[in-house]
Amino acid sequence: MTASSHPMLNVAVRAARAAGAIINRAALDIESVRIKQKQVNDFVTEVDAAAEQAIIETILEAYPNHGIWAEESGTSQGNKFSDHIWIIDPLDGTTNFIHGFPVYCVSIALQIKGKVDHAVVFDPTRNDLFYATRGRGAYLNDRRIRVSKRETLAQSLISTGFPFRPGDNFSAYMAMMSDIMTKTAGLRRPGAAALDLAYVAAGYTEGFFETGLMPWDMAAGSLLVTEAGGLIGNFTGEANYLEQKECMAANPKIYAQMVGLLGKYSKFASAGEKAAVRQAGTLKGAGSEPVADEEAPL
Repeated sequence: MTASSHPMLNVAVRAARAAGAIINRAALDIESVRIKQKQVNDFVTEVDAAAEQAIIETILEAYPNHGIWAEESGTSQGNKFSDHIWIIDPLDGTTNFIHGFPVYCVSIALQIKGKVDHAVVFDPTRNDLFYATRGRGAYLNDRRIRVSKRETLAQSLISTGFPFRPGDNFSAYMAMMSDIMTKTAGLRRPGAAALDLAYVAAGYTEGFFETGLMPWDMAAGSLLVTEAGGLIGNFTGEANYLEQKECMAANPKIYAQMVGLLGKYSKFASAGEKAAVRQAGTLKGAGSEPVADEEAPL
């Protein structure tokens, strides 16, 4: 399968590359980029806005009746009543971008009747194009990708995102990190969730977890993961997670083990599990068993 094998996916690729060109041009002179702060440690630049507009124009030129749900402009453009909704993050990893730290990406997903059917994650610094169509597999630069085959947490590299906004539960995150770090080969914090999910799909990492994510951070990456044979859900293993601000993805064997470690930290954990987390010295208990995801390919 090539990117051009489905016209809607082809439009997504064209839009992502247009945004990537804007981002790469701006990266040549980061010092001149205007930056605004949305809230503490949450930045947006004129590059986010320009990249988002390029994506939306490319999509609406091809599909004027489709809906748009974008990080910066919300649902103000397109037909919000359409069955076809494009979920867009024009620059995931803005903080990395404004420091010149080359880990950021463009994320575009097409949701049809509530299900993500097409997805593109484009890393403009490496010219890496990840894409997937439901039922057709996941690809990186026209090469089929699969999740990692590693079966134990001790062998696994896991990625995450640290809490950084006011109100985030930092102490719970430190406990989660402690549980994961002591049982894995390494924990990484690259700083762009959409790319973290693409890396799980490609088998570069075995798993990923983060709280506080928005749908545009996860929509495209979620299809990449499932089409590459992985699982994605909330910390208790349930597949309905896109608007729950709680995301965990991994290959199937590691996913079950991560649910065992992180399930008790979920806002959907039982009262008893939550009480155990609050008590000092009881952070090593197992969480709930994973809930089977009938839809995700194993």
